Amino acid sequence: MSTTFFLVRHAIKAKAIGDVPITSIGVQQAQLTARYFHDFPITAIFSSPLRRAKETADYIALETKSTINVNSRLRERANWGDLPGQTFDEFVAMWERCTCEPEYKPPVGDSAKQVGVRLSSLLTELAKKHPVHSNIVIVTHGGLITDFLVNTLPKNQLDVWHPNFVAVQSKLVPECSITTLIYESGKFKITDFASVEHLKHHTANVNDTKTYKSI
Repeated sequence: MSTTFFLVRHAIKAKAIGDVPITSIGVQQAQLTARYFHDFPITAIFSSPLRRAKETADYIALETKSTINVNSRLRERANWGDLPGQTFDEFVAMWERCTCEPEYKPPVGDSAKQVGVRLSSLLTELAKKHPVHSNIVIVTHGGLITDFLVNTLPKNQLDVWHPNFVAVQSKLVPECSITTLIYESGKFKITDFASVEHLKHHTANVNDTKTYKSI
């Protein structure tokens, strides 16, 4: 008896400090992602409280006639603007240290290990709460997705999807990509990783969807 989770990274966001919205290209991505889920029997949608995730989730909810549940455990490891006076370069340096040192607790936000644990605990709770064979959409952040995978799944399972997964994790999850997980008997298994097939008709420049970092 299993539960299927669709981990969706939010659409392209505005390049600015704080709790920023998605861009016009991001809206197109979110709409295409929503259409992908149109024919799925979606049980529930959960979203990070950050605006870029909630706006992405709004399109999916509208398309699937579902209600969004905002959950703080889906927030990113840290968000630029959380630490007053922090420049973007300082934020990136902090972010990269967290990625390289999973147990490092930054001055704002959580360690990569803490993030992995909180998403794992949430997904486990949701699987127990909802009926078997549920399809649950999780709209969140690229860093959260990879922190969860790296801290939850064995390296050999991750390396099936990329031969150097841990080292390049920050570059593996594009905006509005979908990672599909099956939870069964207390274990998670990836059945599709960071897929962007549903965005293949996207009119944006290819660099908008393939050159990115989790932040």
